[in-house]
Amino acid sequence: MFRRARTDTAAVLMFLAPSALGFMMFYLIPFAMGVYDSFVESTADNRFVGFEHYRELLSSESFRKAARNTASFTLVSVPLMILLSLSLAVLLNQNIYIRRWLRTAFVLPLVVPAASVVLVWQILLDWNGSVNAWLGYFERARVDWMKTDAARSVVIAVYLWKNIGYNMILFLAGLQQIPKDYYETARIEGAGPFRQFRSITLVYLTSTLFFVTIMSVINSFKVFRETYLIAGDYPHDSIYMLQHYMNNMFMSLDIPKLTAAATLMTGSILLLVLVLFALERRFRSFLE
Repeated sequence: MFRRARTDTAAVLMFLAPSALGFMMFYLIPFAMGVYDSFVESTADNRFVGFEHYRELLSSESFRKAARNTASFTLVSVPLMILLSLSLAVLLNQNIYIRRWLRTAFVLPLVVPAASVVLVWQILLDWNGSVNAWLGYFERARVDWMKTDAARSVVIAVYLWKNIGYNMILFLAGLQQIPKDYYETARIEGAGPFRQFRSITLVYLTSTLFFVTIMSVINSFKVFRETYLIAGDYPHDSIYMLQHYMNNMFMSLDIPKLTAAATLMTGSILLLVLVLFALERRFRSFLE
């Protein structure tokens, strides 16, 4: 048995080796090099400067504005994403007539290229676009969507539209794993829809809910692509994100500040994920 266990372990390691090697070469080692670059003067001068670049970042108004906008975007968009995608999954899990068509409609944004999607949103939200045309039809004032504070609402809408289908599929998969007998038993015992949702649906969806939350948080930090394509190099202050700041540092070849900002963002995401792990354990114990 010991010899067979060693053989199985060797086979597992052999199959994992290519993936582990690729992860180290393209993710782990470059990230470690980036962290190292954030503690030196520059890529040409490897003189160790400690946390000097981090102090400059925290004293920079541009970085603080980008961090505030990114944090507020995540705090607003992620709960909306969870609420809407879960509600749609519960709805589409019912036996309604156009269920298959609706599922296809919500999944389509996952396969449409981002540039094509953004072109449609630009046509809709331009000063002479369709939305302002409808506002004029109803005798409402036009809105310069991407040059005012309304730009944040536009980016949140694009983020929700692009990612809601993926989260809905995950919730649907979790809902379909819940035995129907539990709901029938709960109805017989007099439990209402809210009690069934709290005591059955949420309990069995805890792991899925936790995974969807983590993925939504990560995707909220990756909204730069859509924002850049919609608003260009110089967006409105309300949608100036951390990725914009890092992109500006890259364009000016300020590698130490770029890597310092990336390290801080990675650390923030890691801390947030650890907090979510703790909340997930508390939530599970509360439901049980």
